[in-house]
Amino acid sequence: MAMFDYFPNYVWNLSVSIAMASGAELGEIMDMCQPLLEKAQKGEDAGTGDFMKAWLAVADKLVDLAAEDAEQQRLLSAGPKLQRAALYYLTAERMQGHGHPGRDATYQKGLDAFARGTRYSKDNVARFEVPYGDKTIPVLYTRAEGVDGPAPAVVYLNGLDSCKELLYWSRLPQELAKRGISTLCVDQPGTGESLRKQGMPATWKSEDWGTPVFDWLAARDDVDGERIGITGISLGGFYAPRVCAFEPRFASGAVWGANHNWAEVQQRRLKREGENPVPHYWNHVQWVFGATDMDDFFEKSAGMHLNGVMDKIKVPFLVTHGANDRQISVDYAHQSYDQLTNAPRRELKIFTEREGGVEHVGADNMSFGRSYIADWFAETLGGRLA
Repeated sequence: MAMFDYFPNYVWNLSVSIAMASGAELGEIMDMCQPLLEKAQKGEDAGTGDFMKAWLAVADKLVDLAAEDAEQQRLLSAGPKLQRAALYYLTAERMQGHGHPGRDATYQKGLDAFARGTRYSKDNVARFEVPYGDKTIPVLYTRAEGVDGPAPAVVYLNGLDSCKELLYWSRLPQELAKRGISTLCVDQPGTGESLRKQGMPATWKSEDWGTPVFDWLAARDDVDGERIGITGISLGGFYAPRVCAFEPRFASGAVWGANHNWAEVQQRRLKREGENPVPHYWNHVQWVFGATDMDDFFEKSAGMHLNGVMDKIKVPFLVTHGANDRQISVDYAHQSYDQLTNAPRRELKIFTEREGGVEHVGADNMSFGRSYIADWFAETLGGRLA
């Protein structure tokens, strides 16, 4: 199974594939991408401003069409249009370098369209803010379906360059809800609103913010604090195991893409080994980590590995990975799994050509990853499988 390789570079194709997996319409994808084909020949960084313009044009049009629906009270038609607009705004924003003109405004358009689109569609999602020092961590909460009383729940973490809205559109929260489990999609420090609106940089000590998120979720009347799991996608495959290791109240864990030694991955990327997740990569990571220059970034990210951490996990834990991940080698999945020596139940699932989901976090086909992880939490947190 292959990723949708429309452009001659991986980074642009990754954005398009994620958008398609998140609910884009193929005709709209073609409208946005066809004019960009020539621009993409010049490499992953050049032409990202043109990418933004093309995707904004379609997103803006969808917002206008949704407004026409809303004038006639056709909110169930307006909702999906606004959600696709939000998806295109957020994809366009994700492709830009830090400080690119119009980036902040585009992000805000994405947030606004998401909020209205999910409200009009009556989606099972609500935005909250988790207190964190003198700031807050913005989250999206999706409630378990068909559960009387407190339900189990899963904390779901971003990668390096995702946001809570993309986590929601990965459909894992919807799959968990069907299984009687609630989900909290988190814009942790260094991602989404935490970075863009509050200037909170990433920290490798993910338990510092993981514990306040746990406390907030466990305090909810509709959540069973004894049955809370944690998962993460991409770089969340580093953050989630670390939180699970140092916050023992989590009852189960999983990763969608192992990220056992991200510090080492950076050294490989310096040598152009493996693919980057976003254009303007080194500019991006310095912004995420609040680094002044490359040396500062390498210093701030030196702790980003799980050696000596995985053996502290004492709850069931699942490691998943794509066999053909071009960003993070499948070797790291084996390292994480092998070091889970104190987990009462551990599992390694490598997605192969037979089913698909072979690319980084299943960018070629996310359906297999989300089903597998949802079933894992149903089994380990007491949800339902049928």
